[in-house]
Amino acid sequence: MSLSAILFLFLTHLGVGITLVLAWVGREAGVKFFRFNAGTAALLIAIGFVLRPASDHPDTLSAAALAALIIAEAALVVYWATIGRMLAKVRPALLWTAIAGGVVAVTLQALDISRDAQGLMPLLTVASFLSSVVLLGGACGAMVLGHWYLVVPSLDVAHLQSIVRLHIGSMVVRVVVVATAVMIAIVTWQPGFPNFERYIFSVDGIFFWQRVLFGLAGPAVLSYLTWETAKIQSTQSATGILYVDFFTVIVGEVLAKYLLLSTKVPV
Repeated sequence: MSLSAILFLFLTHLGVGITLVLAWVGREAGVKFFRFNAGTAALLIAIGFVLRPASDHPDTLSAAALAALIIAEAALVVYWATIGRMLAKVRPALLWTAIAGGVVAVTLQALDISRDAQGLMPLLTVASFLSSVVLLGGACGAMVLGHWYLVVPSLDVAHLQSIVRLHIGSMVVRVVVVATAVMIAIVTWQPGFPNFERYIFSVDGIFFWQRVLFGLAGPAVLSYLTWETAKIQSTQSATGILYVDFFTVIVGEVLAKYLLLSTKVPV
């Protein structure tokens, strides 16, 4: 495990998540909103690609994951470069190509990392990665969209309410996936393999509890508060909460990557 591996996973998941949100938000948000988010997503994926750890024994699975990520990045860059300028009829296809490539890349990453896992762990790792993508993208997208009401004051608050619903839904799915992974890791433990129950109650387990507190409990409460403020159309209050919410999600998902690489449990 290395810091570059953690950053590679985190940055690519965040970039793919932001790309996914572009298909969720309505056109009323304006050209600059889509240009800013598409550019941010492309930059994050590019930085993650540069930081990816070198593989001593690259195989078909890891090569396919990188190829899918390159396709997603290329489609996203062209999409960003043509927003508000040209190729209006082609841009939706470019966006969905970027989304599809990103989802395939993340899925293959999960299968690559969990190739030695047994039972349901490979499937749970895929679910963990995909739910992480949506959670990161929803939190970041909601925060930026909340700020965008200062840029476009006439923007309907329904757009913010819609993306906050996405954020809450992804939060629920993320909690279910993590709880299931922890339960299976504890129940299916066998002698000769790392004991996850012993790990979480050891000194090193502080990272797990930080992940639960900052990455799950914190965003769960903050996303609910955001929803309540969005319902009363208080966009500035909602945006302030979303800044804190996004920070807690970042902390939680970085810790989740660290715990996965160190314990092989997709929390």
